[in-house]
Amino acid sequence: MMYRILALLILCLVTGNGLAQNGPLKTGQAAPEINLPRLDGTPFALRSMKGGLVLIDFWASWCAPCVKEQPQLKALYEKFAPAVKQQQFDIVGVSLDKDKRTWAKTVARLKISWTQVSDLKFWKSQAARDYHIEELPFNVLVNGQNKIVAINLHGKALEAFIQQYLEAQTQ
Repeated sequence: MMYRILALLILCLVTGNGLAQNGPLKTGQAAPEINLPRLDGTPFALRSMKGGLVLIDFWASWCAPCVKEQPQLKALYEKFAPAVKQQQFDIVGVSLDKDKRTWAKTVARLKISWTQVSDLKFWKSQAARDYHIEELPFNVLVNGQNKIVAINLHGKALEAFIQQYLEAQTQ
């Protein structure tokens, strides 16, 4: 019995769905559109980022693991800066905050330079519902054809996936 549970856990992790995601989000499917205001109030649409790999990072300033992960994402953003400049890679932070001032202060304190969006509706955000967010942090990688290519990768696994993906695109 224990082996079956362990095998199920490994299968969930390997397939990229993670244990926190019970929704229909799957690799290979079209990414749900995200239309939310940026931190400065200007409109943002995910479809405007077509062409390269996009990491959609769902997070919130009140989420300690999310805040802890931001420096790692910053290091990835800097490591892949040439790809960012060539529009081959980018990050979009989707905040599930409800207080704009706290969100803005956290972005400033952490020196996050990539696009940040939120409707400040907390768990009731349309993006959170569309992506079936049940736990933070959570992320989705979307390719230039708006297809989900990976779900909920973190740390070295995320870095390795981005590296391999970008290398495959240049071959």
